[in-house]
Amino acid sequence: MPPAPAGPRPRRHDPGRRERIVEAALRVVGRGGIAGLSHRTVAAEADVPLGSTTYHFASLDELLVAALRKANDNFGRALRESPELADPATDLAAVLARLMGTWIGGERSGVELEYELYLAALRRPALRPVAAEWAEDVGSVLAARTDPATARGVVALMDGICLQVLLTGGRYDEEYAREMLARLLNEGPKPRPAGSSEPPGRRTDT
Repeated sequence: MPPAPAGPRPRRHDPGRRERIVEAALRVVGRGGIAGLSHRTVAAEADVPLGSTTYHFASLDELLVAALRKANDNFGRALRESPELADPATDLAAVLARLMGTWIGGERSGVELEYELYLAALRRPALRPVAAEWAEDVGSVLAARTDPATARGVVALMDGICLQVLLTGGRYDEEYAREMLARLLNEGPKPRPAGSSEPPGRRTDT
């Protein structure tokens, strides 16, 4: 009697496969840029069947969104976990300049990869909400030490300094960063006293 035909093979339980695919995508982009990213190259890098990548990520944009979200968390996590940043007695400008130096002074290829994914949002609208998450996350951490508007300005300044260092191949100058951050944090209109009806910037003769 001929054996019964074999049924479909059960799917192997692999709860970490999605994460491995994302990490593989980061490595592929890190080596050859976004132009080298495809479901096939990522599947080969992750050592998974091609169908696994399309199962977890229907499009390359979905995969890039996951990769950017993972890459974005490095600096934000450093801010959230910094005990100095949470201490209101510390010099905020000095702490931020030091954290930036630690981040950008690490593995340069990793930082470049983060910015490549970040700037890809210029051409890929699907990435823009994730790129905005980075600024919102960092801004929310800084808002605990300053006002929300200044926090947004600080995020823009830090972003610009890091991008200039990467694009020019220059050296990160921690003292310059600290000075510029201090100017931004210490200048600007002062909060009005509670109950004051005087418009901002109006002087009162004495």
